[in-house]
Formats: sequence, structure tokens, C-alpha cells
Amino acid sequence: MAPALTTISAAEIREMPREYRRTFINCLSGFKGLHLCGTIDPGGRHNLALFSNVIHVGANPPLLGVLFRPDAAPLGTLDNIVQTGVFTLNQVREEWLQAAHQTSARYPGGVSEFEQVGLTPVASTWHGVPYVLEAELRIGMELREKHLISANSTTLVVGEVVEIQVNGEAIGPDGFLDLAALGSISCLGLDSYYRSEGLGRFPYAKAPTISD
Repeated sequence: MAPALTTISAAEIREMPREYRRTFINCLSGFKGLHLCGTIDPGGRHNLALFSNVIHVGANPPLLGVLFRPDAAPLGTLDNIVQTGVFTLNQVREEWLQAAHQTSARYPGGVSEFEQVGLTPVASTWHGVPYVLEAELRIGMELREKHLISANSTTLVVGEVVEIQVNGEAIGPDGFLDLAALGSISCLGLDSYYRSEGLGRFPYAKAPTISD
């Protein structure tokens, strides 16, 4: 028997206390991948910020999107991306999750989160923008588009993948990248983290032939 469900109206959502509503609504989209975004400012100073709003946009060309909230701490990250046109995405592992979480603190401008949390910057081979040495999946990105979402003043940055550094043992013969094997962490809501565990892969779904 299906469980009884609670119905929450739009009016009830609007009446929720601000912090409660933010936490609740942030959970609705489900588990999300967790990335550290590495950038560099025009003066060569490193910046590192935690993101769970990274989405697949397309495979040819390979595009990923990153969503920036209007009041989020990593506004310096967005400024750096716009000014330099490059950034990196580094998947978070359990062994240094606490350090990754700490990068979401509001550090003053010009302060390197790498130094503050004890992670190691390593220069990419195509640009001076930093990867996270401790990550086993590092993605080099070049800015392609920036869109303001007028409904809530968030900004969607679309970047093209120009380099990938990955533990090759996690790549299957069909191109499947096993993030669970890499120890990648996922996020639910704003501050709750989970381990990855595979439940199996299914064949491509096809509708059965229906006779008249």
C-alpha cells in the first residue's frame, strides 16, 4: 500500500520561515554531484569554491553548466570566470570532504581558499587556472555563455570541456565513467553529503511492439 502523502500548497510554501523554506526547497531536486570550482583572477591569485549546481548541457561540443546564486559566497568565482574565460571543476572525495565544505565560507577577496583549507593547487596544462591535486576527476573549462535567469537573478554559466584529468581505471570500455569507483561525493540540500553506490546499469529502454 502506498504511503499517505502530505500535500503542501503554494501558499504554504510562501508562508514557510525563510531558512526552513530554503532548506526544504533545496532538497527537492535530489542528490547532486559535488565539485570544487578553481579559478584565477587577473593578478594570478587562486580561488576555490564549492558547487553542487553543475549540470550536463551537451556532449558535442562537451558542455557543462554551473549555476550561481545572486547572494552566494563564490561571487569572486564568477568574476574570475568572466574576466579570464577559464575555470576548473574538481570532483570531491570523502577523504577531504571537510576541507571542501570549508571553502564555502565567506573568505575576504584575495584570500586563497586552497591555503585556508589545506588543499593543493596544481596548474593545468592548458592555462594557469588551478586544479585540485587531491581530486581524481579534474575538468578544464572555457567559458562559452553566461545567462541571467530573470525569475530569481541567478546566473547560468555554460562552459566547454577542454581538458580532462581522471583516474583511467574508472573508465569502462563503453565510455561509462564510474564515479562511485572514484569515491565521488554527492550532496542533498545545502549541507548534507552522501557516498556514491552503484545499483546497476540498465539497457537502453525501448517501447514494446504493440499490435492492433
